[in-house]
Amino acid sequence: MESRTGKLWTAILSSSVAVLLLSTSYRFVNVILAEAPELSGYDPCCDYPCQNLAVCVPDEFNDYTCDCTSTGYYGSRCTIPEVGTLVSNLIPDAISAYGFLTSQDWLWNLVNGNDKLRDQFTAHLYLSMSDFTASPPTFESEHTFITGNAFFNRSLYTRSLPPVPSRCPTPMGTKGPKELPDIDVLMNKLFARKEFIPDPQNSNLLFQYYALHFGRQFVHGPGTGPQLFRGTGEMDASHIYGAVEEDRLALRSGINGKLRSQILNGEEFPPVLPDEPNMSTSEQVKNQTFALADPMFSSSPGLFVFATIWLREHNRVCDELLEVHSDWDDQRLYETARLIVSGEMVKITLEDFVQHLSQYKLDLSFNPELLHGTRFQFHNRIHAEFKYLFDWHPFVADYLLINEANYSVKEYSSSLDPLFNEGIDKFIEALLKTRAGEISARNHGESMYPFLKEALKASRELRFQGINAYRRRLGLRPFSTFEDLTGEKETAAILEEMYEDVDAVEYYVGLLMERSDTSISGLTMMNMAVVWTVKSIYSNPVCSHYYWKPSTFGGKVGWDIIQKASLQRLFCRNMRTQCRDLTFTVLF
Repeated sequence: MESRTGKLWTAILSSSVAVLLLSTSYRFVNVILAEAPELSGYDPCCDYPCQNLAVCVPDEFNDYTCDCTSTGYYGSRCTIPEVGTLVSNLIPDAISAYGFLTSQDWLWNLVNGNDKLRDQFTAHLYLSMSDFTASPPTFESEHTFITGNAFFNRSLYTRSLPPVPSRCPTPMGTKGPKELPDIDVLMNKLFARKEFIPDPQNSNLLFQYYALHFGRQFVHGPGTGPQLFRGTGEMDASHIYGAVEEDRLALRSGINGKLRSQILNGEEFPPVLPDEPNMSTSEQVKNQTFALADPMFSSSPGLFVFATIWLREHNRVCDELLEVHSDWDDQRLYETARLIVSGEMVKITLEDFVQHLSQYKLDLSFNPELLHGTRFQFHNRIHAEFKYLFDWHPFVADYLLINEANYSVKEYSSSLDPLFNEGIDKFIEALLKTRAGEISARNHGESMYPFLKEALKASRELRFQGINAYRRRLGLRPFSTFEDLTGEKETAAILEEMYEDVDAVEYYVGLLMERSDTSISGLTMMNMAVVWTVKSIYSNPVCSHYYWKPSTFGGKVGWDIIQKASLQRLFCRNMRTQCRDLTFTVLF
């Protein structure tokens, strides 16, 4: 009878032979494809042969090598785990444990009731999320290899995955058709809304606008082309205060640290720019009706709500600080209020926005001290892929009912008239009561077509890899079939007709076609959004151990404002009418 040792060696040899055969077959395919006349100049890395974040290095012989350094894997394709990797894989991370985090109510009620236990879970959750974000950044859109430009050139988005190599048999590498589906046909068959489909998690339009307003601090500013942007990856509140110092100075009143404002019908609003603006030479501030840091906030009433609420909150905080620090000058009051508001923003984004987005049963708590002295790096850069996560065009409802007046999507999304006609409090109330759409196939309203088309064109220009490549990057199981992706047959059949291979489904298309179970979106979009949002939150300098202390925020007064911050508290303190039950969920 064969000994246990003999069986073990037999299993090891069998595995080694299998890995060798797999590697040989990949190389054989590469040679055949490279020698085919119609595929002259084929890049052997188009097959993505290197796994587990290993780097594929092509050579002059139409072959490749995989650089497995620091991946925790070895072998010709970096598929064999090292001992340390085997051990670390036994501990579930935030993504692989999603099903556990969104079920077992009895367990999470127990965890949430014990502060120490909850802190242990949340610390592991945040650290595991940060591990999925390369810091410092490695890739950018102009090259398929690691460059210093990805870090030093802050006018570029960094990338989670490098672009598809330019010398490939198909636009998605080696899989799928030689030409991607026509965008207009794609939109008509897969995206066009026949009837409004509501979000099954009962999200309201305030949630949609919070997501949009949150993302604007990473994408606004000068620049042309989808790979350009302004700013860093930390939540810097630049969409409220301005991206550059010239704009920040233009938006300040110069009195008691406050921002410029005007009183309309007894309520505080951003000021209207004069006919001959003398506030700033910055084009970003000049070309608006209202003096706001982001031009888009002046044309969208949902975004204008947040611009107004944050302006009121900043000026309210200044009043509280002045009561305690009557000797402080304008500069000290402004800078401290700005830090306090930044602290409120990151806390609300985590505890209200991410909590609702993730649908976790674990209560997410904002506590920077959990990450002090850990491997967490207080630095972040926004990825190009992140830019397209919070567009959420299907969320947009066809109508908004305010005071028995029905406003079309064009009226309530691109004109401030409904807000000023009905009053800002009534407009906010309508956002709270209106159910957002489901992020799914065939749920894009007609008014969203131009934005959708632009996003699809940009994703192709940036040569994003397929949806399955991003699932592998997150440690998620790649989809094996089209129906595995969509969860239903009709959409799966259309996708298969258009893309031929599930590995060829485009990133942005896959995000919106993916089935959703317990989350607001498919798990790929949800996990990417949560991972990058949490990293941007805790990369704000107020979260570092150098900043996170009461003295940074003017002592107890500012410290308490941050500690007690919530979505409801933010709005209720800055609305004329009494508000209650202010959440991101429609309450029936």
